[in-house]
Formats: sequence, C-alpha cells, structure tokens
Amino acid sequence: MTTAAEHATPRSIEVEELFADPASSGASISPDGSRIAYLAPAHGRRNVWVRGVEEDHASAVCVTHDSRRGITNYYWTDDPRWLLYLQDTDGNEDWHLFRVDLAAPEEPAVDLTPLPPGGRVLSTEPVASRPGDVLVVMNERPAAFDYFMIEVATGATTVHLRQDDPTRNLLLDRDGQPAFDSRQTEDGSYEFFAIDAATGERRLVRRMVGVEYPVGVNPQLVTPDGKGLLVGVYQDSDDLRLVRIDRETGEESVVAAVEGHDLEIRGAAAPGVLPPVLLLDRRTGAVLAARFAGERPRVEAVDEHFAEVQAALSGLSDGVLETATSDDSGRRWVATFTSDREPGVTWFHDRATGESRELFRAHPLLDPAELAPVVPVTFPARDGLPLPAFLTLPVGVEPVRLPLVLLVHGGPWFSDAWEFSPAAQLLANRGYAVLQVNYRGSVGQGRRHLTAAVGEIGRGTQTDLLDAADWAVEQGYADPDRIAIMGGSYGGYAALVGVTTTPDRFAAAVDYVGISDLTNFLATLPPFLRPLLVNNWYAYLGDPEDPAAREDMLQRSPITLVDRIRTPLLVAAGANDVRVVQAESDNIVASLRERGVPVEYLLAADEGHGFENPENQIRLHRTVVEHFATHLGGRRPTDREQPGGA
Repeated sequence: MTTAAEHATPRSIEVEELFADPASSGASISPDGSRIAYLAPAHGRRNVWVRGVEEDHASAVCVTHDSRRGITNYYWTDDPRWLLYLQDTDGNEDWHLFRVDLAAPEEPAVDLTPLPPGGRVLSTEPVASRPGDVLVVMNERPAAFDYFMIEVATGATTVHLRQDDPTRNLLLDRDGQPAFDSRQTEDGSYEFFAIDAATGERRLVRRMVGVEYPVGVNPQLVTPDGKGLLVGVYQDSDDLRLVRIDRETGEESVVAAVEGHDLEIRGAAAPGVLPPVLLLDRRTGAVLAARFAGERPRVEAVDEHFAEVQAALSGLSDGVLETATSDDSGRRWVATFTSDREPGVTWFHDRATGESRELFRAHPLLDPAELAPVVPVTFPARDGLPLPAFLTLPVGVEPVRLPLVLLVHGGPWFSDAWEFSPAAQLLANRGYAVLQVNYRGSVGQGRRHLTAAVGEIGRGTQTDLLDAADWAVEQGYADPDRIAIMGGSYGGYAALVGVTTTPDRFAAAVDYVGISDLTNFLATLPPFLRPLLVNNWYAYLGDPEDPAAREDMLQRSPITLVDRIRTPLLVAAGANDVRVVQAESDNIVASLRERGVPVEYLLAADEGHGFENPENQIRLHRTVVEHFATHLGGRRPTDREQPGGA
C-alpha cells in the first residue's frame, strides 16, 4: 500500500472549503431533454437552478428562493411548466411539497400540502394514467399516512386511499391501484400479500423474519406491469439480493445479486443525500441498475440498454456512478460520479452522438491530490466477527503513532462506505488517522454481521470500536495515548458510552446529536415510528415496557454513568431534533457542569437531527478541530478558523 508519507505535506484546507454548500449537486435532466436542474447556492442556501443543456451556470435561472434552509429533494413533473420540491422548517422533518412555476420563477413557491403541525410528506410519485397529477403519501391525520392525489397546476387535493392500520402499507402500481399489501405482525415479521385486482382479496406470498430487516424491507417496488413486487431479501444467502415476487404465483426470481455483497440500502434512509438503491427509468419505472455495498460500491446494470449507457459512462470517471437520469427518449443523460477524493463530478452524455462533456464539480476548489485516500481494511472483533472499516491517513505524514479519531456512524443500522467524507478529510488534513468502523449491526455487511448486534447495543457494538482502536495501535498507526471518539446520533451515543464505560481509553470525545438516555430516547420518538420499533430497538436492545429490559437499558445509558466522565467532551445538538431530542444533550451537559467538569456545548436553534445550514456545519467543525488540537495535539487551525462563542 502506498503510504501517505510519499506525498508532499498539503496546505491546511479551510473548513469552509469542505463544509460550505457544494457549488453544484443533485443534477438531473428534464423529461424532454431540453434543460438541466441542479442545486447550487443562492440566498445563502442550496436552491434549485435550471438551465438549457447547452448553457452554463452564467445563463442559469434560480427558480427557488429559500433563504432559511437548503433544499435537498426536488422533482421534475410531466408538465414542463412545473417543478416540485420538499422542505421542512429548521430541521423539524415536517416535510411539505412545494410547487415552482418555471414560467414565472421569480414568484414565490406554492405549498401544495398545507398540513397541520406534525404533518409531513413521506413520498411523491407521478401517476402514469393521470398526467398532471402526483400521488403523495402524507399524514393529514396525526398517526395515519394516507395516499392523496394532487393536481399540480391547481393544487386540488383528494383522498386517494386511506390507511387506518399503521402496521400495514399498501403498495400501488403505476396507475395508483393497490397491487400488494405489506403487514408487520406482532412478532415483527413482515408479510407481503398480493391483492386481486377484481375482488380485492389478499393472498400471502412472502413472510420475512423482522429482526433481519431492522430498518424495514428495502426496497419495496411494484414492477411497471403491476405483476410483480421487487424487494431486498436474504433468501437462503447471507447476502441481500434484489428479488421479484410474482403477483399470481408468489414465485421468486433474482433480479440482481452479487456473491459476497449486500444490496446497498443506505440511500433509502436519506433520499437525495445518499446514492439511491436503484436507478430507475423515469418514463417507465423499470429498474435500470442496482447498487451493492463492498470495499468499493458496485452498480450492477439490470437493463441491457442501460448496460450500454453505463459502459459509455464508465469511461468518463474512475469514480463510482452515483446518479443517472435521462430524458424520456433515453438519449440524453446526466450522470454524477463520486469517489473518496473527488465528489460530485457531473457529466452530460448524448447516447446518439456519443458526445460527452463535464458539466460541473461539487467542490471545484478542492484538489484531489491534497486529499487523503480512503483505504478499506478488515480485522477481527474479539469474538472473531470480521469488521470492515475505512482508514484515512494524513497526506505527507509518516503513518506511525498518530493521534487517532474513531469516527462512528449513526443508526446503528447504517454504514460507512468508500466515499468522500468531509469530516474524515478535515481530520486527516489536520494530522489525524481516521478509522470508520462498520461495527456489528451495520447494514450492507451481510445477515450474520447485522444480526450479531441483537442484544449487543452498547456492548458488542462498543467492544467492536475498542477492538478497532487496538488494531490501529497494533498496526503502528495510532498512539494509544491519543485516541478520540466522535460520532453523530447513535455515533454520539457510542462516544458517550466510550467516555463512561472506558473513561481512561479516550483522550477526547465529540457527541453530536447523540443519545444519553435510551429509555427517554425511545419514549420521545415521533408517534408514527412506534409500530416500527419492534424489529430494531426492541429486538436489538429491549422493550422498555418490560421492567427488566428497562433496567438494563438504564445500565447501558451514559446518563446513568455520567459521574465517570473525565474525558474532555464536546456536545452538539439541534433544538428542533425530533429523533434525539435536545434533552438528551442538555441532561449530559447539565450534569457535568454541576460537577464542575469542563464540557463545551454547541446548540443550534435552527437545526434538527444533524446540522444542515453551512454556517452551523462550519462552526461545529471549527470547534471540533480546536477541541482535538487541544487534547490530541493535531495541527492547529488557522487564525480565520478560530471557533466562535457558544
């Protein structure tokens, strides 16, 4: 392996260069192939811009005008006049669907879903048989997510289908008619029923063990002909596959599978932020390709015509295909690639002429040569379970006895991947070795690895992190006296567990929107999530209604052991967080301050579960750099990076 020391020491990269909004992202081509839409800064936030396929950004028009919070998800409609996007308020996750008039882009956007507080849009899809309409799933009723048909041009909204049972979910065909029904049983199993189009009769076609699908069965997609259901399922393998279930016979056929690799379902948790699980044909809804996890993500073509397109696109970049959209004819394509050091490079490709040209780069000022390679590594946990991880070493520094940061992903049913991580790059640039571990329970690593976390939340999941640190020390990369732990959400919980259960192990810690009290965390989750907990938190941790399990949760909760904390700690939280409420951070900070233990606290009044606004991301990571420089001895920030006050 080429060592980082073989390269010249890079300049100190400014925090703004890594955490400001991308110069461009989220690009897609219009259905008629005449325009390109993408996200770019305007009014201090990410907004949607539109330009002709032959034009550049100087000719583009900003069609949204959000100055409060950046836009992440937008949608072309079948009418070239309208564009739709989702937006919440300061991170509260109450998503509304807005309409933009591309013929009058200076006009304010129209909220098509004026829901009461707590109401949110979950999804929006076109309807093949109803041009001009979109099918929206939202909870106009507090605990019930129903289907609504919305006429885009007028905003007229009608109830399409009611869903009164929160444990069931109708799966509709492209005409908006029920084709399948999924149900979660009391024991957490998932059952799928085919629905007879004539009689409405339901017939069981598949049952799945719920604990193997802690974040649900992903994907769940009715085939374009309405005769099959596409799901991610393990079958008789350790690998998650894309499988088609026949509506009439219940027979299963494998659509996409890679031996030794899972279908990568991370994108289902963060649409618009992470690469999608499946690439779909916009016009027909057919699956073009499926994404699989691994040391380097793999995109496997399913459609033979797309295989030809993918072959042409692959010559444009040595990165991994992230997104690809075409016009309705399948001729003109806009594709974005990503890699560990060069994220968000977007290309235009004309299949008919063979023409290809680069459109833009997400971070044009970053030089890949100054960034650190992300290297896949694997080592055993103490019980022998293989732990895949990603190691990022500083460029231009001998990789021996470096300060180490364990950068812990959230979930815990999430995963790290070979990709561009601004946090890992910032820390590596400041002289730290960074280790991102897919501890047991991480998705994408196979069924055995996933279910090894049952009963092990805060225990086996935590010793996996300790074993990872030991590995880094044994390999000579890490100084055992200069190890830090940092993470967000569940990763923040892991950081707090680290400084309470092993207080002498870490020289510094960062808890970012993390859990401190497991019982309070479960009690304060949004009501619509409660029926889904049986397969994740209850199965992997315990049911808080069980007194013994509740007591065990308290023993695994950092707040119970807060008097053991003596590690320098930085805590960051969003005031509008509906997943891990502010009290989870407040209580830890208050307890430490009562004891006179130094703790730094960043609370963002305009954020939810994770910071989105660039000024908050910049402030957070400036503070992280200073925190680690003080307690681990990495490179100091430049004068302009000094953190502001709380």
